[in-house]
Amino acid sequence: MKDLMGMMKQAKAMQEKMGNLQAEIAEASATGQAGGGVVSVTLKGSGELESLNLDPSLLKGDEKDILEDLIVAAHADAKRKLDALIQEKTQALTAGLPLPPGLKLPF
Repeated sequence: MKDLMGMMKQAKAMQEKMGNLQAEIAEASATGQAGGGVVSVTLKGSGELESLNLDPSLLKGDEKDILEDLIVAAHADAKRKLDALIQEKTQALTAGLPLPPGLKLPF
């Protein structure tokens, strides 16, 4: 019975830590770039687009396809960075827990 109480305390503490982690992730952001920095995209922790910055040199009429590709690439870069940040914070929280390999948190 004593072990059960200890496990319940640990579960409650983990739940609080996960809540804190989710709040921290919601406040986080990541910026991705493409084309050597001529396009940059910033994503919020939720994955929502926060900002898009374009170098004025890209605003030529015949550069539409290139600009679209650069925006997609910058978004993908920001998403990769955001996912890495979330994974890093989650791993720090769950260090030492016997979780199955490949389990992604937060769910």
